[in-house]
Amino acid sequence: MSKAKEAIAVGISGVWQKVADYKLLVKFRLTLTVVFSALMAFFIASKDGVSWMAVLILALGGFLVTGAANALNQVLEKDYDKLMKRTAERPLAAGRMTVSEAVLAAGLMAMAGIMLLALFNVWAAFFGMLSLVAYSFLYTPLKRYSTMAIPVGAVPGALPMLIGCVAAEGDLTTLAFALFAFQFAWQFPHFWSIGWLGYEDYKKAGYKMLPERGDERDPNTGLYAAFYALLLIPLGFTLPMLGATGMGSAYFVAGLSLVYAALGWNLYRKKDRKAALQLMFGSLIYLPLVLVVFYLDKLA
Repeated sequence: MSKAKEAIAVGISGVWQKVADYKLLVKFRLTLTVVFSALMAFFIASKDGVSWMAVLILALGGFLVTGAANALNQVLEKDYDKLMKRTAERPLAAGRMTVSEAVLAAGLMAMAGIMLLALFNVWAAFFGMLSLVAYSFLYTPLKRYSTMAIPVGAVPGALPMLIGCVAAEGDLTTLAFALFAFQFAWQFPHFWSIGWLGYEDYKKAGYKMLPERGDERDPNTGLYAAFYALLLIPLGFTLPMLGATGMGSAYFVAGLSLVYAALGWNLYRKKDRKAALQLMFGSLIYLPLVLVVFYLDKLA
């Protein structure tokens, strides 16, 4: 291979590596799931049809704000990410990206994302900024000091659906709070299953991501997960009560929530990796399926 071809190959390889690093920096797949929940809330709350330009603006704004929060999270945790197998290859932890580059990218994404959300109304922009600040500067440092990080982190984690709703309705409504509460409660079984699976890794970095009893996992974690899953049943009925969907979807959600709770109960009984994996995958299926059903029921 000639030197010119070799240089081109190296250059292309470098570009792809940079693209891969930015995907890791913004936690690309996680960010897409956040955007999905915001968009589904937007569809559920919209009353007079959907503007696809509005959908594009919400998707891009939500993606940029979430990406900025994830980038700042990695800036603040780079020294701890090095200690964990699951995060050691992140670009900052591995030394492939400088802190200044990541902070610059986060700042640009945050400004652009908030400006896009502001095109809807002040509420969308405000809650977008609140989610970024709460995730980066409250939840992120608190993880090393207290298990209260989970409920604190569940607040910015639930704001995407609230943002999607206020973007559609133009104001802070009861439906916005109902969707926020639903996503808030869903997160506890989800994150506790992840905390159970990564318990040893998290301990290396000093993270408190799971209820503990002494220096061990709290054996009642699955029971707590089941409780929060059951809370989703009455929360699911608030949407038809507000006229956002029909009763059929609420009954479907009630049945699915019982399955979700059963997965938490299974973790409580077995206390093993397989049960935690089942709960985690169940949580990943639960939320998008529920949101799609709510929307389809609205259209029916």
